[in-house]
Amino acid sequence: MVLMNKSSAIRVFLYEKVGISGGFVLAFVILVFFLNFQIKHTEILNLNNYRNVRFNKDDELSRMRNPNCSFFDCFNVYRCGNHENKISIYIYPLIEYTDSDKQSKTFITKEFYQILKTIQNSPFYTTNPQEACLFVPSIDLLNQNLIDKNLVSKALASLPFWDNGRNHILFNMLAGEAPDYSTVFDVKSADSIIVGAGFNTQTYRFGFDFSIPIYSPLLEKYERKYENQEQKTYFLISPQLNMYDYHRRLMQEIVLEDSNNNILLLQKCTQEIFEDKISSMPELIDSDIRCSFPALSPIEYPEILEHGTFCLVIRGVRLSQPSLIESLATGCIPVIVADNIILPFQEVIDWTLASISIREGDFHSITTILKAVSQTRIKEMQRQGSFLYEKYFKDIETIVLSMLEELNDRAFPHLSLPYNSWNLPHLPNAAQNPLFLPLMGSKSQGFTAVILTYDRVESLFTLIQKLSLVPSLQKILVIWNNQKKQPPNISSFPKITKPLKLIQTKANKLSNRFYPYPEIETEAVLTIDDDITMLTADELDFGFEVWREFPDRIVGFPSRTHVFENNEYKYESEWTNEISMVLTGVAFHHKYWNYLYTTSMPGNIKEYVDAHMNCEDIAMNFLVSNSTGKGPIKVTPRKKFKCHSRQCTNAEMLSADTNHMIERSECINLFTKIYGTMPLKTVEYRADPVLFRDNFPEKLKRFNDVGSL
Repeated sequence: MVLMNKSSAIRVFLYEKVGISGGFVLAFVILVFFLNFQIKHTEILNLNNYRNVRFNKDDELSRMRNPNCSFFDCFNVYRCGNHENKISIYIYPLIEYTDSDKQSKTFITKEFYQILKTIQNSPFYTTNPQEACLFVPSIDLLNQNLIDKNLVSKALASLPFWDNGRNHILFNMLAGEAPDYSTVFDVKSADSIIVGAGFNTQTYRFGFDFSIPIYSPLLEKYERKYENQEQKTYFLISPQLNMYDYHRRLMQEIVLEDSNNNILLLQKCTQEIFEDKISSMPELIDSDIRCSFPALSPIEYPEILEHGTFCLVIRGVRLSQPSLIESLATGCIPVIVADNIILPFQEVIDWTLASISIREGDFHSITTILKAVSQTRIKEMQRQGSFLYEKYFKDIETIVLSMLEELNDRAFPHLSLPYNSWNLPHLPNAAQNPLFLPLMGSKSQGFTAVILTYDRVESLFTLIQKLSLVPSLQKILVIWNNQKKQPPNISSFPKITKPLKLIQTKANKLSNRFYPYPEIETEAVLTIDDDITMLTADELDFGFEVWREFPDRIVGFPSRTHVFENNEYKYESEWTNEISMVLTGVAFHHKYWNYLYTTSMPGNIKEYVDAHMNCEDIAMNFLVSNSTGKGPIKVTPRKKFKCHSRQCTNAEMLSADTNHMIERSECINLFTKIYGTMPLKTVEYRADPVLFRDNFPEKLKRFNDVGSL
């Protein structure tokens, strides 16, 4: 792979229409090179910096791409050190690579030049490779069709700091070759990080690679006007020219069946129509002209997208398409029909706020699905799409800087931006997530159930049997809190398929519920009392799914609130829409809170709880809300959790006693005094399964065994 020949001549490849194009760039790049090189010798694109490297046939190749890389085993974070809490990136100087039996190609694309310049002008750039955290080879790999894979593999392996690709970044937008068109480019990249477009869930290495969009040079001349448009002409526009024949036939049927004529299908124009349009409007000679179906009327693109409410983004021979960014730029809501696609910056950007995803199998119902979207939701998605485009995708420089910011967050998670800062433009000071967790907790890990018990063996065994039926359960820990009585022999416990460990405590303390036992290997912990036997497997599995979306909060079933009366706080157990606590008698939380509860609880709260045998759940809610600035999450409408003599009651285990309620109120006031503030956050929110109350066949619901009380 060669970037520059010895005579300094530059040839800019014109990318195919489905990806990156622009014949006008040749003069621009030459101008940049020859007018702007009055720079110091550390400039990575200085023409005097290149050198020649010639390979022989038997030179060692780089290793194949490691499909199992993660940030923890293929990235040396210790190289990053602490350079003011930011990564440092070194760009290799321009090198001419040639093969012994092949003539070299000599070009660098405008887009790759912009990528290198953006990194060089960023605050992350360093000229010293010894202090660099990451390395970027100055080898243009944006389009796999333009590279010699064998030569590139040799070139990468020859880099002085390659180290099997560790801490190296490779940029690619058009991956794969005919006829397969792989979703990741076919170069022996070893352990390097791939910044690419068109990943699917099989090829994308979560937390390691970066998904970026295919850049559309058509937007460089486009002037945005859609903000002033209140009424859209078209309900749905299908802009892509490279759709599969099956999808195109379906779209043609949809257009022909549309009696309102507000669905537009674009296609290639015939040569005669194109020439007639250009001859009548010569200023459009550099524009993209497309024709409508079936009228074959010539239309300027992408300007036509301004007039559409929804724009179809569907897989072609390549999974990712430039129409995604073109839709955002023109204020048209992307309707993504591409199963398993990894959307740009998907790990930090919530695409559900700005787009609609439809399964490929439901494509025939696209109009029915879109007509169900309310006007309020449409306006919200249009605003969010405009925000995402301006902040992350408006040009090559913005895309690269967004990637660098996300990369810096991975290297320094304690300074990472929270969900709101990435996705909500009006909430820059959103509450921080002290756990540095991803947007979604891991599903594969499952959860560990921690059962605190004293001597209720019969209900304990019943609970163990029911827990073992929950698909996401990984392990059960039984915490035997009775020092005066030996627990049942482990052989007498129910025979289940999940691991079970019995732990006998040294003292009868409620805080034993939250001890960070080394046997807890999952991030999610379910704390549950030994007499909570009425919850179903569906309810517990759904509770875990909700926790995955809110991994820094307490997520559970019984909820309570607090009120302020007569200059003091009062514990309230009435059923209300407002909640500020979720009782840990059955609740999910991150195991980090166990460490914090055991080692860093403010004041003497932990000792007070153990001495009074009460309020450990209130103490945990105080701890989590104070750390996150967020309230708990209640799951499902169920309110009854204790059953005695075949009759359930909504009362807590001890709450029928008036003294118990008084003690709980005293706890809240004492904890508030110790914290110096009231950290509990009152919220009106409850998570129910999708289709929970809908008149829908039960067998088609994922969580159909959910109680209403």
